[in-house]
Amino acid sequence: MSRTGQAPPDFHGKVVLVTGGSRGIGRAVAEQFAAGGATVVVQFRADRQAADDTLAGLGGHGHLALQADVADPGQVRSLVEQVVDQLGRIDVLVNNAGIYEEQPVLATSYEQWQDIWRRTIDTNLLGPANLVHAVAPHMVAAGGGRIVNVSSRGAFRGEPDHPAYGASKAGLNSLGQSMARALGGHGIYVTTVAPGFVETDMAAPFLEGPGGDAIRAQSPLNRAATAQEVARVVVFLATPGAESTTGAVVDVNGASYLRT
Repeated sequence: MSRTGQAPPDFHGKVVLVTGGSRGIGRAVAEQFAAGGATVVVQFRADRQAADDTLAGLGGHGHLALQADVADPGQVRSLVEQVVDQLGRIDVLVNNAGIYEEQPVLATSYEQWQDIWRRTIDTNLLGPANLVHAVAPHMVAAGGGRIVNVSSRGAFRGEPDHPAYGASKAGLNSLGQSMARALGGHGIYVTTVAPGFVETDMAAPFLEGPGGDAIRAQSPLNRAATAQEVARVVVFLATPGAESTTGAVVDVNGASYLRT
């Protein structure tokens, strides 16, 4: 049973690669796939202890934690090769790893501006793009697969103090839709989840700071989403029977921002 008391979807025999799986949304996603019987690979960039803590909390057996920087194309290719070499397949890819750096345009030096744009695009957009390219042939050979990208409401409402982040997530939405069109005929279904504020380590400085009440008040629920709520949507989109959601961008923001 999952933490909700409901039986999770059945992923026995499936291998799921979750980037940024050592904490926050990624950890919750790993836990829910493992609860459904999947073998989960947790990618982490630097925090081995957090990755090991995630592994220790997963049900089942055979899970792996693999270090790689998704901003590095060579490490992306090596990561995918390691998973396939050790586990034989990748059935689900969850592109969750991302960075969120402040860069207000009038308070950021030109050199800092360049550095933050480069790091953000390399991590949040090119990393997922390279992972899709690396896993797609393996999924085609296996008869299909699922790819779920974790984006943000910031792709739609704008990120005035984090413009590279907002732009990278808008690009990720477009990437997902393009890949849904490109890969659907091969049995690979690509969807995107766009959360608002989520109760994670990355959001904690904002939610626990002086503006926290105002952030929570953006939603009629008067709270941020939990990582487990976002993870349940990710798992649903990767579940057999949800194929016609391919190409969708699903909002998980508690009605804090409504698109038309």
